[in-house]
Amino acid sequence: MTTGDPIVIVGAALTGGTAAAALRHEGFDGPITLIGAEPRHPYERPPLSKSLLRGETPFDEALVNPEASYADEGIELRLGMRATAIDPRRRRVTMHDGEEVPFERLLLATGARNRRFPIPGLDLPGVHALRTVEECEAIRADADSGSRAVVAGMGFIGSEVAASLRRLGVEVTAIDGGAVPLERVLGPEVGRVLAGIHRDHGVRLVSNDRLRAFEGSGRVECAVTASGERLGCDFAVVGLGVEPATELAVAAGLQVDNGILVDARFRTSEEGIFAAGDVANLDHPLFGRRLRVEHWQNARKQGRAAALAMLGAGAPFDEVPWFWSDQYDHNIQYAGHHTEWDDFVVRGSLDDRSFLGFYRKDGRVQSVVGMNRGSDVLQAAALIRSGGLADPDLLRDDDLPVRSLGGAEAAHGGPHP
Repeated sequence: MTTGDPIVIVGAALTGGTAAAALRHEGFDGPITLIGAEPRHPYERPPLSKSLLRGETPFDEALVNPEASYADEGIELRLGMRATAIDPRRRRVTMHDGEEVPFERLLLATGARNRRFPIPGLDLPGVHALRTVEECEAIRADADSGSRAVVAGMGFIGSEVAASLRRLGVEVTAIDGGAVPLERVLGPEVGRVLAGIHRDHGVRLVSNDRLRAFEGSGRVECAVTASGERLGCDFAVVGLGVEPATELAVAAGLQVDNGILVDARFRTSEEGIFAAGDVANLDHPLFGRRLRVEHWQNARKQGRAAALAMLGAGAPFDEVPWFWSDQYDHNIQYAGHHTEWDDFVVRGSLDDRSFLGFYRKDGRVQSVVGMNRGSDVLQAAALIRSGGLADPDLLRDDDLPVRSLGGAEAAHGGPHP
């Protein structure tokens, strides 16, 4: 690219903000336009369910970059503006007011949105979603000590919101379709540990059920489950998953399947158009399959890597996914990626809430989850990167340093499923 070739980034959250800054730091001195539908400068979303919701940290601490840095770096911000169309042939992005923004390279960092289901009463005042800082502030305004909340969905966001509300003194009832929180993702063993933690902190869990409707006269007063249970509440938070925001890509004719399909250098099916972050379904060279990951580390690292790719630099993206979740005084971390597993090998103690759990498929460790063992999880990522071969007895051995597991199979004649 030459210095006169403009780069446009659609999506001004963590991925887009990181990419814009990286382009400048890597020496690109041409025009950069960063377009975002939200009126705020790019910010990170993890604090929304944790410290920001509890009022413990100011919003400025969640900013991806200082507000003044965009002007200092010559990055044009179009905040509170929606891109409504992309023309790959004419190299134009059309804005909601009809303006056309030209590009030579385009990065789609449109992220994901909360899923909305046809649930009666979902639009009642007092029923909240959580994706933006404004939604976080609305929940916080309702979270008076002694008030009653229903949390629908006990995935990571729902679990973190439930924990934060309890710390604010809110009475919490949580509805979840599984037998235990995060059962589908982390399995029943870890789910039972999480369920015990939430119950210990006073959360009432309504399991193997789902939200059917909200009821109220002018404001939500009750959540009704599919089994017919009626749960009185002063407000509610609905966290039933997210979906990638792909409508611009679909209309432009890009290949889309559970996100925008990209190769390991973030290239879409259209020359000069890239995608990264929550919206990107990446052909991952380490795992040998496509992955779409919706976590902070992935969004941040892909933002920088996509910037390099647009400049014709960098390497294929092969990072081991990693994320964390803070719930009460417990830290949960995860590295790798799995969709199914043959066995679950535990090091440490589930009962003591201090453990590593290895998810194995065909004799290989695909991923690891840890509770209150963050450094061990990061060390276990090296085992996953090396192919995941390790004797299960060595995985269980809490006296064996985790960092040594990557070479354990060589010393013991290979894996023993």
